[in-house]
Amino acid sequence: MRILILLLALFATPVAACGIDSDCEVTGGTYRIYVPDGGADGAIFFAHGYGGSAAGTMRNDRLRALAGRLGVALVALASVGKDWALPNAPEHGNGPPRDEIAYVTAVKADAVAQFGLDPDRMLLAGFSAGGMLTWNVICQGGDLFAAFVPMSGTFWKEPPQSCGTDAAVTHYHGTADTVVPIGGRAIGSSRQGDMGEVLAFYVRERALTPAGPVGAPDGLSCQRWDGKEGTYLEYCTHPGGHRFSADWIERVWTRDMK
Repeated sequence: MRILILLLALFATPVAACGIDSDCEVTGGTYRIYVPDGGADGAIFFAHGYGGSAAGTMRNDRLRALAGRLGVALVALASVGKDWALPNAPEHGNGPPRDEIAYVTAVKADAVAQFGLDPDRMLLAGFSAGGMLTWNVICQGGDLFAAFVPMSGTFWKEPPQSCGTDAAVTHYHGTADTVVPIGGRAIGSSRQGDMGEVLAFYVRERALTPAGPVGAPDGLSCQRWDGKEGTYLEYCTHPGGHRFSADWIERVWTRDMK
């Protein structure tokens, strides 16, 4: 996958400048990007929730402040329509047909080519429906990013039949979340997945072993499973509802992206 990214970057066609207030165009869609003054060493990719947008991500002051503080770019992914095109999504929620893995791959290649970002220092985070996208990228393109941070989102209906790549995954979820409950709920013709099933699935697929509780800031309770070097699953819950914090992303970046 890394070879594909480099080849795409090498042969990318230069395009007009884009950034916070204007779209960068790639095959299959668009994205927006914030690069701090002085440049960036790597990037945080962020996938918005249902009905969100790349412009909305760029209006999130906490995410932009995080990128500036870490000296990395903030790359805002954009769905086609209101939602991402994901397996098993209900008809009214599933976005127009698009290969989301190919889209994310194209965005990464374009960001590397246009902005000179280090392809090995990139993290993908997503909230709600964006967390669902993140889990799908984990299993279909887990070598695209050095770390993944899905928040309050999982697979529609059930995990896929297999999860083919090792990855570093930290999932955050509120125990009082009623929008995407930990145990899942029916939505239209489908249902949101059960996080217990997802955890068991990923531990089994990647042959992870329990590492027990891990230290976390106040308000978070975290369990961890480890695999081969650099591969793990960490599951952190908090007593709140359907929300996310830029601090949770920063926790993973400062710990893992050395």
